[in-house]
Amino acid sequence: MPDVTTRKSTRKILTLLRDERTPRRREIAEMLGDITENSVKYLPGKLKAEGRIRRIGPAKGGHWEIIGGEYE
Repeated sequence: MPDVTTRKSTRKILTLLRDERTPRRREIAEMLGDITENSVKYLPGKLKAEGRIRRIGPAKGGHWEIIGGEYE
């Protein structure tokens, strides 16, 4: 089970991806304030592997889509 910090970061990233589907890692880290760019790099990959988000389009110019509505 992920720790509390990871769950909070995950929730924040999902919310941000829902509202801003194309932000860059640096922008996400700056918007969230309490997360590093490395964490931003790690968490979407983890969420994708879990089937909670998917990438639509190419790496540059594409966007993330949230699968389902759960944020936990």
